[in-house]
Amino acid sequence: MTEVAVRCRGLRQSFGEQVAVDGVDLDVRAGEVFGLLGPNGAGKTTTIRAITTLLPTAAGVVEIFGVDAARHKLATRRLIGYVPQQLSADGSLTGWENVALFARLFDVPRAQRRSAVRTALGAVGLTTVAERLAGTYSGGMVRRLELAQALVSGPKLLVLDEPTIGLDPIGREGVWDRIAQIRAETGMTVLVTTHYMDEADQHCERLALMHRGRIRARGTPAELKAAVGPDATLDDVFRTITDDTFEETGEGMRDVRATRRTSGRLG
Repeated sequence: MTEVAVRCRGLRQSFGEQVAVDGVDLDVRAGEVFGLLGPNGAGKTTTIRAITTLLPTAAGVVEIFGVDAARHKLATRRLIGYVPQQLSADGSLTGWENVALFARLFDVPRAQRRSAVRTALGAVGLTTVAERLAGTYSGGMVRRLELAQALVSGPKLLVLDEPTIGLDPIGREGVWDRIAQIRAETGMTVLVTTHYMDEADQHCERLALMHRGRIRARGTPAELKAAVGPDATLDDVFRTITDDTFEETGEGMRDVRATRRTSGRLG
């Protein structure tokens, strides 16, 4: 039986009277690239934050490689590398210093830190610019630096929340090339949210589409497209599932402002 990397059962999260995640069941298989899609406010980021223990689990169960995330937060975090939507790199530090900081934060043993930092920077192709200030990096380089930050602790699960937001096509391709290379070398599981349907179609083995806090469809890209029509695209699937409505359910002005600020700094 294939090992389950992420298991959610009956996951529910509310903010006041607003239900952001409404009874989500989700399974991500070990070693796969799994895409979580949906319009703004669908509950994707709230789900990701619950999976990464950044939000307490209000109701339901989240397990990461069999570890109960609510009961064992520290053990769960040691299994996860997380790249959020919001910018996490510090432009006033060098690339090396940024990754070294995350090595300390993730409690990488002191004797292993230099090697871990060097390996993470090499994995994302930033070795030659490691001593430059991150503030001088291009948008694509910043995103790759954030990948290195997430990888420095050697996680089993890489969680990426809109990893290519604000990047041009070349930058987007560069980030995905590095993700593919890392996965090929390590067998790491990848859970990603994205608004780019072409990315989901090309890079994700399975998908779940959220709308109004619930999973509305799941399957391989080919299966989801075939269910809509013989010539359907994932954009068609997206429109069909959401019924062309984009009511906000979980994210507000604060989230939009943070996302736009990140996009501006990466551009």
